[in-house]
Amino acid sequence: MRVLIVGSGGREHALAWRLARDGATEVHAAPGNPGTAGLGTCHPVRAEDGEGLLELARSLAVDLAVIGPEAPLVAGVADVLRRGGVSVFGPGAGAARIEGSKAFAKDVMEAAGVPSARALDRPEPPCVVKADGLAAGKGVFVCLTQDELDAGLAAAAALGGDVVVEELLDGEELSVFALCDGSRAVPLGAARDYKRAENGDAGPNTGGMGSFSPVPGFGAAEVAELVDRIHAPVIEQLARCGTPFAGVLFAGLMLTRDGPRVLEFNCRFGDPETQSLLPLVGGDLTAAFAAAAAGDLRGVELGGSAEAAVTVVVTGGEYPEHNDVGSAIEGIDEAERRGALVFHGGTALHGERLVTNGGRIVGVTGVADDLERARAVAYDGAAAISFAGARHRSDIAEPAEARVG
Repeated sequence: MRVLIVGSGGREHALAWRLARDGATEVHAAPGNPGTAGLGTCHPVRAEDGEGLLELARSLAVDLAVIGPEAPLVAGVADVLRRGGVSVFGPGAGAARIEGSKAFAKDVMEAAGVPSARALDRPEPPCVVKADGLAAGKGVFVCLTQDELDAGLAAAAALGGDVVVEELLDGEELSVFALCDGSRAVPLGAARDYKRAENGDAGPNTGGMGSFSPVPGFGAAEVAELVDRIHAPVIEQLARCGTPFAGVLFAGLMLTRDGPRVLEFNCRFGDPETQSLLPLVGGDLTAAFAAAAAGDLRGVELGGSAEAAVTVVVTGGEYPEHNDVGSAIEGIDEAERRGALVFHGGTALHGERLVTNGGRIVGVTGVADDLERARAVAYDGAAAISFAGARHRSDIAEPAEARVG
């Protein structure tokens, strides 16, 4: 099967790695990165260029296009490809509004009977302020004081579009993923991620500083129950609205004393959760993606692994305020010799030299028999990687953090 992966980050490198492992005969990426280039062929077409991607897909005679990032999905790139006869894993623009608009997602959840955080008519602390549209994972502001609320409202408004204010929920967060074919939802797995830039969940929000899977207390049976309660009703409601969802639906949940409540839905794989999740998924993921794209996941079962995975993201020194560009990167080969998987997130080639080209530079994943050993592999690998200003959180999947949800 010839596969085209759309995007250029660590999530897309992880997808390329897994699909190549599952028997994709050719892997192409647009635009890709130096990591995906080691698995197939990269093409200089932007992820938001629907017509360019359609021309590329036709010229390569690809069997399946997999769209990684949210922006091209919300912009309708999957629709352009489907209209052009290309099989696509990823929702059209109508269904991708589940991530592209917080207000739309609220309406869908209310109609589907799925519990979520309560919207507030009048902003007052404590609360959560959200930009209604896409914000690269940085549009959510937890406001415990009036000063934080004032700053959060201003920051969300500066991102453009409407602003949503919700009650602040208390509990542990959980990311749950399901493959969907427009009418069915097949459990894929769960992970926990770390959004804040600094240890102890301090500092500004980021796109994600690390993750781990599985989450203690949420094995296959518990994840399947959550998918039945959360994902399945939403998939049914989107189909009723005439916007069937084919791709991966990612629910960000808060596990409250009153049960799980949805914080947000995403229309794509998480980053870095993908780097922790994909090494553990059983079965042929390439075939499962193709089945979802074809609208028929009947008979598809994706087992899990008895292992665990931990991902540590190595960032530039000024991330998330500023990206790092042009710093020479050393030690990736050594990290891999130490047993880690290294997924390129913000890298580029300058001649023959690998350099930084973004904020989250690489994700380093350890896979082992349990979380403690996986964490050791991930941090041993991260310690081998160096560039000017490199840093990472040191508390990803700490025993206290990896407790039962």
